Amino acid sequence: MLSRFLKHDLWGNREFRAFVAANTVERFAASALTVMLAFHVYEVRKDPLDIALLGIVQVIPALTLSLYGGDVADRYSRRAIVLITVGLLTCICGGLVLVSLSGFGLLAMLLLAAFLSASVRAYETPAAVGLEAQILPVAQVLRGVPIISTSGRVADMVGPVVMGFIWSVSGAAVSYGVLCGLFVATLLIFATGIGEKPVPQRQAGGPGPLTRIYEGVKFVFSNQVLIGSMALDLFAVFFGGAAALLPVFATDILNVGPSGFGLLRAAIAAGALAAAIVSIRYMPKASAGLTLHLIIGGFGLSMIAFGLSTNFYLSMAALFVAGVCDGLSMVIRHAILRLASPEHMRGRIAAVRMVFVSSSNELGAVQMGLSATALGPVRAVVAGGCLTMLVVAMVAWRAPILRRLDLGTYNANAPLPQIK
Repeated sequence: MLSRFLKHDLWGNREFRAFVAANTVERFAASALTVMLAFHVYEVRKDPLDIALLGIVQVIPALTLSLYGGDVADRYSRRAIVLITVGLLTCICGGLVLVSLSGFGLLAMLLLAAFLSASVRAYETPAAVGLEAQILPVAQVLRGVPIISTSGRVADMVGPVVMGFIWSVSGAAVSYGVLCGLFVATLLIFATGIGEKPVPQRQAGGPGPLTRIYEGVKFVFSNQVLIGSMALDLFAVFFGGAAALLPVFATDILNVGPSGFGLLRAAIAAGALAAAIVSIRYMPKASAGLTLHLIIGGFGLSMIAFGLSTNFYLSMAALFVAGVCDGLSMVIRHAILRLASPEHMRGRIAAVRMVFVSSSNELGAVQMGLSATALGPVRAVVAGGCLTMLVVAMVAWRAPILRRLDLGTYNANAPLPQIK
């Protein structure tokens, strides 16, 4: 009876189990590495400009190499690309151990490591998205995607916390050494738990890389479901990124200090985690497109409530709701990316999404900072929430196919209608 259950159940897929485990460990290590590099860079000279420089060297590869990385993922073995890139991340962490012990050119070496790791991720992420699709059958997408998203989100949140504790006890060199070991574990799980997959077909003498990249970008921008969902994500983060101003609200408006600041950030994370866990059992399927619009609209409303609040507990509740909306949105968008992407373009489409995400995260923080300087923090957050809701209305009007999307009945093998 048990063997029959496992044979037909999602967890009976050995490669799916291996992918979830490897993806979780890798996300844990990668998120911790990003945070640790920021802390280490600032620790060298205590100069905030070094943090800005770190952000620049990390965002440049994401914006310039990701599209080419997506093309590579559509032309070569995605499993091999993942193995190579995780191996390179292992080497980078090993190098950071040596740099931390020697202290030679510390700041320059940390910035170089940040640039190299971001460059490697520009190739690893599209390949991992494509490999996931080759492991998870279409019939199990709506059950498997929430599991992958939730485990990844937990790893993203827990990784920096655990590694911060290890850093405080053992120092930088040991912490980077632990990350090196985690990447080795990821490499072993991928290598032993997942077999080689078919390479997407390539035409001899076909178009060059720039033409292929353009084909992927053109497909995304001509597909209402893909461009609509990515636009909702982009502008929600760009206009509604109140997280960048949490130190200001905690100190000057709510008067709760560093401890309150930590609780405000925890409220967002708790909401996102709660939504992701609930989605494992109650994945939004029917009217998923309309649900996505309502969720992003709810995110905008929660930002308005947070901006207007002068009560700490009300502010925490608003941020918790924002986190819930973000968590549900993440799961739905992950499912849309999986179902709306043709196999031969999956890497390039994932790369376009990566550019969207990088742009929204980095530019959103800049936009919110400039808006707060010009308007004040309260007006900046409220205006951002209002603009987020306006974007939802615009996308609902311009992308009716996305608005009517039902993931429960959508035939993933049939091409979606294109914008005329």
